[in-house]
Amino acid sequence: MSKLVVKNLDKSYVINEGFGKRSRVHALRNLTLEVSEGELVTVIGPSGCGKSTFLMVVAGIHPFDSGTLLLDGKPVNEPGLDRGVVFQDFALFAWMTVRDNVKFGLSMKGLPKEEQDRIAEHYLRLVNLLEFADVFPHRLSGGMKQRVGIARAMATEPEILLMDEPFGSLDAQTRKSLQVQLLDIWRETKKTIVFITHSVREAVFLSQRVVVLSSRPGCVVETISIDLSYEDRISLSDSLMKYERHLENLIEQQIEDDFGMQPGVMPPEPKQSGFSEKELLE
Repeated sequence: MSKLVVKNLDKSYVINEGFGKRSRVHALRNLTLEVSEGELVTVIGPSGCGKSTFLMVVAGIHPFDSGTLLLDGKPVNEPGLDRGVVFQDFALFAWMTVRDNVKFGLSMKGLPKEEQDRIAEHYLRLVNLLEFADVFPHRLSGGMKQRVGIARAMATEPEILLMDEPFGSLDAQTRKSLQVQLLDIWRETKKTIVFITHSVREAVFLSQRVVVLSSRPGCVVETISIDLSYEDRISLSDSLMKYERHLENLIEQQIEDDFGMQPGVMPPEPKQSGFSEKELLE
């Protein structure tokens, strides 16, 4: 069953260039995709292709121009607690403890304090931060702050978790650790996740499917099913490397030729593909 349905989504915005000059940027064009219940899908593409814009549209933070956007069959027009968002820049409240940051959305829902405490404790334990519950964010490392952001987003039990390059600013070691932790959390909870990234390895490592966008205006070029075991992902197996090379080639192609499309020309039909058994054995 499709949790998220996006059809023919268009999004543009106006940039104020100063001196009374304005220009319109077409960020997304005819973007169509579906995400199933319990699926972890990453979205990747060239820099500036509209990945983060797409996620903010799904979050209800940015309006869209035309198309269809449904979550559980209901139109998305504004932010809501049915969508949890993890941002690039942590976005924690500096004056609140870790516990109170995680409880923020729960208080917005009007839950009793005892229930808030129980839920916050559960998700802090899930991200291995329970012992830091009463610490303020400035005492935490970048990786710990992002784990608080993940716990806060999950605590309200949203229908879908939206993650906008959450590990992009972290060092390589911390990033790898959080990728493994997120994969473990997803395997335990089966939460529906849409994850934005510019890292090919991160996309392959985490995903059940990778959605590749074209250069701006972003549209779906190809959807790749990732058929890898947990052990293949953790060990960075040869099969994982093959998916990486295929994705790298796709993205390089978008950068090199941008499809040669002119304004008003419809994008190509997106491919729904994995690898054939023969390709994986090559």
